[in-house]
Amino acid sequence: MSLLVVGLSHRTAPIPLLEKAALPAERVTKLIGDAVGTEHVTEAIAVATCNRLEIYADVTRFHGALADLSDLVSLHTGIPAEELTEHLYVHYDNRAVQHLFNVACGLDSMVVGEPQILGQLRSALATGQAEGTAGRVINDLTQTALRVGKRAHSETGLDRAGQSLVTAALDLAVPLLETGRPARAVVVGAGSMSSLAATTLVRLFPGLDLIVVNRTPDRAGRLAETVGARALGLEQLTESLSEADLVISCTGAVDTVIAPADFGPAERSRVVVDLALPRDVAPEVAALPGVTLIDLERIADAERAGAARVEEGSVEAVRRIVAEEVVAYAAAQRAVTVGPTVTALRGMAADVVDVELARFDGRLPDLDAKARAEVANTVRRVVDKLLHEPTIRVKQLASDPGGTSYAVALRELFNLDPAAPAAVSRAEPVPADEAGRPGETDPAREEGIA
Repeated sequence: MSLLVVGLSHRTAPIPLLEKAALPAERVTKLIGDAVGTEHVTEAIAVATCNRLEIYADVTRFHGALADLSDLVSLHTGIPAEELTEHLYVHYDNRAVQHLFNVACGLDSMVVGEPQILGQLRSALATGQAEGTAGRVINDLTQTALRVGKRAHSETGLDRAGQSLVTAALDLAVPLLETGRPARAVVVGAGSMSSLAATTLVRLFPGLDLIVVNRTPDRAGRLAETVGARALGLEQLTESLSEADLVISCTGAVDTVIAPADFGPAERSRVVVDLALPRDVAPEVAALPGVTLIDLERIADAERAGAARVEEGSVEAVRRIVAEEVVAYAAAQRAVTVGPTVTALRGMAADVVDVELARFDGRLPDLDAKARAEVANTVRRVVDKLLHEPTIRVKQLASDPGGTSYAVALRELFNLDPAAPAAVSRAEPVPADEAGRPGETDPAREEGIA
């Protein structure tokens, strides 16, 4: 397994570029299908959220896969390669595993520690499984990442901040309201983020007059019923906005949903929160009298300025968990690679035993069946005992860095079929740094060009 991550996020790209890179679900499905259709990619999933687009792939060659995946991101987003390249990040092998674990724990999120990313990872894996692009490698890796994310939230104080993208937005929005709390609010959309917004609003502001607006009235009605709100269709958007002092919009629309014309005369100050990417609210809305627009760019700026909100001790504790889990995952993967070698060794031994027993039968054709069976069992027990300790030890030794060389030695000593143990070489990671973080793999060495 050689894992490659190619992506861009709020940490490397401005919001306008991320807006261009936002892909609907059907395009994400096409992206991963095209990825596994390239020469050097065997498995792939894509994590597409409002602040990141990443492809996680099992690859056979670093440079070839990197070129193919970069081209596909450019093709599917419509962003020219020359504009995209400076904002892409690339992680390989151990660093790719570390990056995914950081993502799962919320360390790489716009709002540090937010738990919604775990659901988004599950969805990405489910899509890959349904499309047949996520095999054993990506499935095991993502399942491990989900477990690491849950561990980080349960074993550290990462959740104490209690922040999500919605609560981060409300931290900015509520102080701008005349009364210091919303009296009437509108949630536009009925997806997972809109549901989170609606439930958060009714939890924080008991007695709130809440309206849910959605293009599909039935979905609006189901969400409204769960939170005790009113439901309206999108054709009633203008009517609903005239009643609201707080609007939160997060739909999956490709074009803007809320335009300046949707707002009537200013009867009160209004705050409009746009959590969608591509954006739901036309930028011109910010110029309306009495209207304040809060978008993802403003939230990201605020989160960077207030990064100390999350206890540094909690973040460091999560980083230690991630470092520990990366080492454990790498050891487990090395041990797995030895399995085919052990199987090939035992298979060869079984073949030798069968041949020799057949020869034995031919030399002593008059030997009774009971004695013949006892001889066969004795020979097999001897071979099993001779192989037991070496096969156990090679599995144990393989979990250490460089341990796969013991499997190579077995293949050489016993002249095992190199196709049986899948002897595709993998680059060895460089030593961990002084902080104990796993080292980076040198793709050049893997490619044989260093």
